[in-house]
Amino acid sequence: MGTQESAHIVWDWNGTLFHDNDAIIGATNAAFAELGLEPITLERYRALYCVPVPKFYERLMGRLPTEAEWLVMDETFHRYYTEHRVRCGLTEGAEQLLTRWVAGGRSQSILSMYGHDDLVPLVRGFGIEAHFIRVDGRTGPSGGSKAEHMVRHLAALAGVDPSRTVVIGDAADDALAARHVGAKAVLYTGGSHGRPSLEGAGAPVVDSLAEAVALAEEMAA
Repeated sequence: MGTQESAHIVWDWNGTLFHDNDAIIGATNAAFAELGLEPITLERYRALYCVPVPKFYERLMGRLPTEAEWLVMDETFHRYYTEHRVRCGLTEGAEQLLTRWVAGGRSQSILSMYGHDDLVPLVRGFGIEAHFIRVDGRTGPSGGSKAEHMVRHLAALAGVDPSRTVVIGDAADDALAARHVGAKAVLYTGGSHGRPSLEGAGAPVVDSLAEAVALAEEMAA
């Protein structure tokens, strides 16, 4: 196997392959309304969003939510998101990029902080499941970081070399998770973070998935 064939992409789902900004903002504002907080705009969301999510709520509330508040907000967020995600689609050009990457003899997978039991049927519903050697959503409670999940994800991928692996995501946490396992990362500005909040993450920042894949190809060589 040459270097090209052994290149691997770990894709993020929400805000990267799945263009769900509208559902995310609506769900965030529904969660805020439960606590009597003012709604926020997409711009403000993209400027302040971070993980773990309770930390994001702290930036907006001026304090960390209590455990009871977090449970109410988390439940409201997921209920609203599930109702509204049906109107969201794949990011423009995503399907062609996935097809082309596999046609080049390379592999790819999905690692998402979205619940595993919700993620798998969603990916399947778009008819793209066959493009991935593994699809992993979050198991266990929400609100954590992706780094620990990334360790388990890569360990389950037979024959994938972390040094030839590139994580493509829309959050600074994706770069952190990549570093944690010795992989590289490319960050995409079309999702949960604006360019300014991605630039400090120590990974290249791009405005389209096509650019992200082209860079991944170079970086994994």
